[in-house]
Amino acid sequence: MIDFSQFEKKVGVMFSDKKLLTQAFIHRSYINENPKSGLAHNERLEFLGDAVLELVVTRYLYNRYPEHNEGELTAYRSALVNAITLAESADTLGMNEYLLLSKGESKDGGKARQYILANTFEAFVGAVYLDQGYSVAENFIARALFGKLDEIVAKKLYRDAKSLVQEKAQEYVGVTPSYKVLAETGPDHDKHFKIGIYFGLDMIAEGKGKSKQEAEQEAAREALLKKGWLD
Repeated sequence: MIDFSQFEKKVGVMFSDKKLLTQAFIHRSYINENPKSGLAHNERLEFLGDAVLELVVTRYLYNRYPEHNEGELTAYRSALVNAITLAESADTLGMNEYLLLSKGESKDGGKARQYILANTFEAFVGAVYLDQGYSVAENFIARALFGKLDEIVAKKLYRDAKSLVQEKAQEYVGVTPSYKVLAETGPDHDKHFKIGIYFGLDMIAEGKGKSKQEAEQEAAREALLKKGWLD
């Protein structure tokens, strides 16, 4: 069993059920490679944590910005809980050091590791909720994420990436971006999509998400970054 004592001190959450804490860090690939381990992967916890995270963030935004409309609040929330932000937070907290992955996944970095970290963050939130309750989960999310909100609003990082990349692409290269599903995995209740964004026949970037819309937004953000169009 992994010793999480230092990690628990760092995040300020002490678990009663250490097995639940361990499960939050177990990627499906590790179970596939170690089927007799008696352990379970973290996807159910991720499913739960995603819902807890959305509720906590939604409630916070609702109270913090009483004059802002639904569209603005939705944009803020999307920017705060997307894969990039969650992966950054997970990495800052040192979650990467505790991941249980297959040998193949352990060698991969970049985008693949980013999504694993984002999913692990959600799984950890689910584990905190089950072990310690809503208020402890809420406090953890507040410490881990809410400090990023001022930058998101000040730098307008919440802007709809698809609308912005369409505007920039038409202005600079005279094309309207198109999107294509590159891969679709998982059961119906837990789909994951990989989508490419194209300028004409050229694929500029790709994105992943739990819905086509989320994956398209991620692809659009990546295209904006690659083209240097984020002002």
